Amino acid sequence: MTLLLAVWVQSTVLGQSGSGGTYYDTPFIQEYAIINTKDLSGLSQQSLASNRSSYVQVLENNQLLHPAGAQFQVWGTLASDQTYLPMAAKKVQAIDSYQGEIVYLDDKSVFANAWAGTLFLKHQLPAARIFEGGSNFDFLISDGKQLQYLSPDTEEVVKLSAPQEILAIQYDPIQEKFWVLSPSKLFQFDQRGKKLIEVASGKNLTSIAFYSPKNELIIGSDSGYFTFDIASKTQSPLVTKIPWTDINVVDTKDDQIWFGTSKGAFALNPDGEISYYFLERWLPGEDVLDISFGKDEVFLLTDKGLSTIVQKEMTLAEKAEYFDEYTQKYHLRNGFNSTLNLYTPGKIETGRLDDSDNDGLWTSMYLASQGFKYAVTKDPETLVQIKQSLMAMDRLFTVNPVDGFPSRSFERSGYIEKLSDPDRWQHAPDPEWDWKSTTSSDEVIGHVFVYAVLAELVEDDWVKNKSIELIDTLMTHIVDNDMYLIDFDGKPTLWGKWNPDYVNNFPIQVGDRKLNSSNIVSMLQTAYHFTGKEKFKEKAFELMDEYGYLENLMRPMEIIGQAGDGSDSYSQMLSEAWNHSDDEMYFVGYWGLYRYAFNEELKAKFKESIVDHWQAERPEKDGLWDIMTALVQPEKFDLEESIWFLQKHPIDLINWSVQNSHRKDLQILEPNFRRQTTSQVLPPSETRVARHNANRFGLDSNGNGRSIYSPGDIWLLPYWMGRYLEVIQ
Repeated sequence: MTLLLAVWVQSTVLGQSGSGGTYYDTPFIQEYAIINTKDLSGLSQQSLASNRSSYVQVLENNQLLHPAGAQFQVWGTLASDQTYLPMAAKKVQAIDSYQGEIVYLDDKSVFANAWAGTLFLKHQLPAARIFEGGSNFDFLISDGKQLQYLSPDTEEVVKLSAPQEILAIQYDPIQEKFWVLSPSKLFQFDQRGKKLIEVASGKNLTSIAFYSPKNELIIGSDSGYFTFDIASKTQSPLVTKIPWTDINVVDTKDDQIWFGTSKGAFALNPDGEISYYFLERWLPGEDVLDISFGKDEVFLLTDKGLSTIVQKEMTLAEKAEYFDEYTQKYHLRNGFNSTLNLYTPGKIETGRLDDSDNDGLWTSMYLASQGFKYAVTKDPETLVQIKQSLMAMDRLFTVNPVDGFPSRSFERSGYIEKLSDPDRWQHAPDPEWDWKSTTSSDEVIGHVFVYAVLAELVEDDWVKNKSIELIDTLMTHIVDNDMYLIDFDGKPTLWGKWNPDYVNNFPIQVGDRKLNSSNIVSMLQTAYHFTGKEKFKEKAFELMDEYGYLENLMRPMEIIGQAGDGSDSYSQMLSEAWNHSDDEMYFVGYWGLYRYAFNEELKAKFKESIVDHWQAERPEKDGLWDIMTALVQPEKFDLEESIWFLQKHPIDLINWSVQNSHRKDLQILEPNFRRQTTSQVLPPSETRVARHNANRFGLDSNGNGRSIYSPGDIWLLPYWMGRYLEVIQ
C-alpha cells in the first residue's frame, strides 16, 4: 500500500461511506468578526459587559470605553464612553452583565443605570474588583481577600475572610448557590453559615462558569479544564485535547462553552466540535481576557482591542447573493476575476486589482459559476456579467499576434514593470495594450471548461456562438501544432504540451502523465461535441488507442508518487509531492471528459477514473471536488461535506495570517507524499483563504492581510454548480 493510500485509509475510509441526494437550503449560523483596536492594560475577567441590546462596554483602568467606527472588514477603535454624565465621577473597578443589563462595581457600591437606577447596594470593600449577581438582585463581591454578600432584602452585610486568594465567583441559578474559585480550590459559599465549603481542587485554576445543560461547573486552568458535576459532587479528569490549554476565562452561552486563552478563543459545541478563533480574521490580539454575549454576538476582549463575533442566520442562497455582489464590486478587472492586493494590511480602500498568471483560469471558474447561475435563474443581470467576462476571455486571443493562442492576461501599455512577472509581458500590435505570454496548461483546460458550460447552458446566441468559436480556435491551434501550445517565439510554452513524446516520457507514477492525458482527451471530446469536426475525434482516438492515453488516464491514483532515483531530474522535480494544482486541472477537465464522452463504454471508464480520484481527495472535504463528483455519481458524493465546506467558509476573504500548528487538539501525521498534516481537515473558517489548487491541510500561513481573494472561483463555482446539478435546492 502506498503512503498516499495509507493516509487516505486512515482518515477517510473507516466509518465513512459517502452520501448523495439533495440538500434543501435551510438557515445556518454564519460567523464573521467586527474589530475595534486599542492597546489596553489592566484588564481582568470583569472588564467586559453587554446588555440585551448588544450595547457593549470595556473597562480599562477605571475608565469605560465603547466601540467606535468599526464595521465588517473596516477596523474601528475603542473610545471613551460618555453616555452617562455621572459615570465620569465613579471609580468603576469591575463590570458585568446581569439579567440583560450592565452592572457596575465601584469602590462604594454595586449599581446600574438600568431599572431606573434602583439597583444600588453599598459595600465596605474599597478595593473590590470581583462580583457576581444572584437571582434576586443580591450580589457576592470580593477584593481577592475578603467576601461580602449584599442583598436588597436586608441591610446586613455578610462578611467573610477567604482562606486563599479569590479569583472568580459564579452563580448557579438551578441550585441557587454561589461558587468561589481560588488558584487551587473550588468553594461553595454558605451565606447563612458565613463560610466557604471546599468541594473540589486543582492546580493553577483561573476561571469558572456554570453550564446549565449538564448542571455542572466548567473550571479553567493554565493547563486545560475540568468539569464539576454539582449533583454528584465529582470532578472530571483534566481536559487537554483543546486548541490551547492556557485558559484565561470561560463562559457559557446556551449549549456552547466559550474559552478565552493566551492564544485565541475557542467554543466547545454540544456535538463535541471545536470552533477556534485566532489571529486577525477573528481577533485584534492573541490574549483573550474576557467574554460577553449579546443578542446575536459574542464579544471577545483582548489586550489589543475588542472583537465582535457576529452570528448571523443565513442561507446558502443569501451567502451566494452576498458573494455575487462582493465579486462584482471588488474583484473584476477588465472583466477578469482578480485578487485585490492591499497596500495597507486589511484595508480594502487601499486595494489594487492585480494581474495574475492565471487570469484566464480564475475567470473561467468564476464565469462558469455565472453560467450555472444563469441556467438556474435566467437572471438578466447575470447574463450581462457573463458577456462582460466572456469578452475579456475572447480578447485574450485577439490582443496578441499569435493565431489561436490565448494570452495569460492583458493590460494597458506602459505598466509592465509594475505588473507581476515583467519578463513575460509583450507589447501588443495595438500600442495601447500589452499582453502576457507563456500560457500554461491549467489556463487552457479552464478555457475549454467554461466555453463548454456557456455553450451548453446559456440560451443566448452571442454567448453560445462565441464560446463554440473559442473552443474551435484554441483546439485547432493545439491540433495543428502537433499537440503543443506555441507562443510568440514559435516555441511551446513550458506547460502547454500534450504531445506523446512529452507525455509518455514520464514514468507512470509521475502525475503529469495521467493528468495531461486526461485533460487533452477531455478537451478534444469537448471540441468535437460542439463543432462536429472529425479532426478532434480522430486525434482523441489516436492518442487513446495508439499512444496509450486511455491507459494513462485510467491509471489509479494510488500509483501516483515520486519518480524515484532512476528517473530524470525533471520527473523527480515534478513528483516531489502531491500537486494540488493538478487536482484543480483534473476536476475542471472532468466536465468535458464525462459529459461529452464519445460513447457509453468510454463514459463508464471515465466515471471509474473520476470516482477513483475523488476517493483520494475525500479527506480534503473540498466542496468543488465533491460537487463535481455528483456529475458522475449523484447517489454518492459526500453531500454533507459539500454543505459543510460552503457553510463553514468565511465571508471575510482577506488573506490574514493563520496559525494552527500549535494546537493541542489536532492529530499530527508523519510527513507524507500527500502533505496531509492532520488526521482530519480543519474547517475553512480556521485555515487560510485558499483557492482549490491549494493544500487544504496547510496549518499555518503568513498572509499578513495583504490581499483579498475572490469568492468567484472559490465559493460561487461549487455553489452554483450544485444548484445546477440539483444537489442544492
